[in-house]
Amino acid sequence: MSGYTLICKIRQLEEECDKLGFQMCHARHYYQEFGDVVALKPKADCLPVYSRDAELFVGSLADLERWVQGFQFARKYDSMLFGAKHEEKRVKKEVEFRHGRLVRQLKDLKGTDNEQEQ
Repeated sequence: MSGYTLICKIRQLEEECDKLGFQMCHARHYYQEFGDVVALKPKADCLPVYSRDAELFVGSLADLERWVQGFQFARKYDSMLFGAKHEEKRVKKEVEFRHGRLVRQLKDLKGTDNEQEQ
């Protein structure tokens, strides 16, 4: 595949990944013998459990397409099992996790300031 079809496929994959909370990027641990690969990492404000520089997927565009389909299937399956409330609960838990991390960072910062004053 080459040309405009490839460009359209990449744009579509970027949109799908964005909806799921990922961003496509260059793979840090990339070896030329594996061919052209892309990586996925969490967007700045999404998937708070993961580090911002964690590569959650590395592979070809075809592999990425299948991986995204599997991820979407898992989310839809969870919604079918647990109902519409599941999505709301997931979002709520992510917010709670972010707030907990922020509180820990502020406590660490406050502790560091107190040590410097002494």
